Amino acid sequence: MAVSLQKGQKVSLTKDNAGLNRVIVGLGWDEVPRAKAGFFAPKPQTIDCDASVLMLTNGKLLGKEDIVYFGNLGHRSGAVQHMGDNLTGAGDGDDEQIIVDLSRVPEQYDRLVIVVNIYQAVQRRQHFGMIQNAFCRIVDGKVNQELCRYNLTEDYNGMTSMIFGEIYRHNGEWKFNAIGQGTNDPGLGELTKQFI
Repeated sequence: MAVSLQKGQKVSLTKDNAGLNRVIVGLGWDEVPRAKAGFFAPKPQTIDCDASVLMLTNGKLLGKEDIVYFGNLGHRSGAVQHMGDNLTGAGDGDDEQIIVDLSRVPEQYDRLVIVVNIYQAVQRRQHFGMIQNAFCRIVDGKVNQELCRYNLTEDYNGMTSMIFGEIYRHNGEWKFNAIGQGTNDPGLGELTKQFI
């Protein structure tokens, strides 16, 4: 049975799941319904959330090649694979998925930070207060069983980027930390500077 996490909670992924190698990081969200604009008003643009993984060495991002996102779908090690960009978040289930092969993550990487930013948030005047039902879940890729889920429940009004959580190594185990930290970074480039 999947563990439901609160902000700041940590859970071991491998302690009770011997042989766990491949996990799917599923992220989902929905737009908050908007009031109808006037007849001649421009149609509001859909909110395009982009999920990414920052692969850190000793807690630091060493280079742009360690960022897996819609513009770099796979890490050179083969350990992390982004399954593609969803431009709207419409529909049920995961909107974006990232596959992590824990057994192939090179030893130098101790943290895989999962972030989401709104594409062109400033230009489009969009923020996470316009998003609802946002979640991050970790699934055992071998048996397709959800291990844990973190639902965002706080008010992120005005925030344009989100540090959702991290998969990290600790004493030979892989764990997940539910972070849920909103930021005002206008894009992925600015968000990554927090980890340099």
